Amino acid sequence: MKVATYNVNGVNGRLDVLLRWLAEAAPDVVVLQELKAPDARFPVREIDKAGYGAVWHGQKSWNGVAILARGQNPLLTRKGLPGDPDDEQSRYIESVIDGIVIGGLYLPNGNPYPGPKFDYKLRWFKRLHDYAAELLELDVPVILAGDYNVMPTELDVYKPERWKDDALFRIEVREAFRELVGQGWTDALRQLHPGERIYTFWDYFRNAYGRDAGLRLDHFLLSPDLADRLAKAEVDKHVRGWEHTSDHAPVWIELADKPINKRRK
Repeated sequence: MKVATYNVNGVNGRLDVLLRWLAEAAPDVVVLQELKAPDARFPVREIDKAGYGAVWHGQKSWNGVAILARGQNPLLTRKGLPGDPDDEQSRYIESVIDGIVIGGLYLPNGNPYPGPKFDYKLRWFKRLHDYAAELLELDVPVILAGDYNVMPTELDVYKPERWKDDALFRIEVREAFRELVGQGWTDALRQLHPGERIYTFWDYFRNAYGRDAGLRLDHFLLSPDLADRLAKAEVDKHVRGWEHTSDHAPVWIELADKPINKRRK
C-alpha cells in the first residue's frame, strides 16, 4: 500500500497540480492539508473522476483536511481532534481504509512566538498527544500523517540557528514531538533515512527551492505493527518545482503486506 501526505496550499487553486501528481504517483491513500475551502467547495467531482473516493473537513479560507482513497470510499470515523469542543478550526480527520486507521492532521503554525497562537499550538499538541495514546491502546494499525509544523531536529532545517525562536522550531514544540513519538510511534521518513538531510517544504521567497533551503514539516507516524511493514519512505521533491505548485512537496510511504522488519523494542 502506498500512502501519501500532501499540503496542497489551496485545493481548488492548485487542483491541476494535485490531479497531475495523482495521475503520476498513483498513491492508494492521500492525506491532504490546507484545503482552504468550505465543505461545499471541495472538488469532489474532479477527485472522483481521478479515481478517488474522499472524505473532507473544510473551512472557509483557512485550514481544511481530507483523505482520499483510490477506487473506494474512506470510512469516516472522526472530524476534529477531541479535547476542546469549542475549537472550530478544521485540522483533523480520520478514516478507516483497508483495516488501517488513518488520521490526517494539520497542526497549528503557532507564530508569532510568544503569543496566543503559540499557546494554542501547544494545547493542540497536547490534545494530539492524549488522543494518540488512546489510539495506541486500541492495538490496531494506525497512521498519523500530515503537516505537523515542526522540524524535530537540526537535521530537518537548513539553518537551525535562524529558527530558534520560530514556533516551528521552538524547544517546547520539538519536545512535544519527541514525547509523541516516545509513546511508541515510528517517524517513517527518519526511520529509513536516519542521517540524511531531507526537506518537505521550501518557501516561495528568496529562491528557497533553488537553493534547497528547506524544512521537514510533513511526517508519518506509524503504530508498531505498521512500522514492521515499512518498506519505503520518500519525498516527491520534483513536484515542488512545478508551475503554480504548493510550497510543500508530497511525502509518501510504502507498506508491505506482511512484516519485513523486526519489532523495535
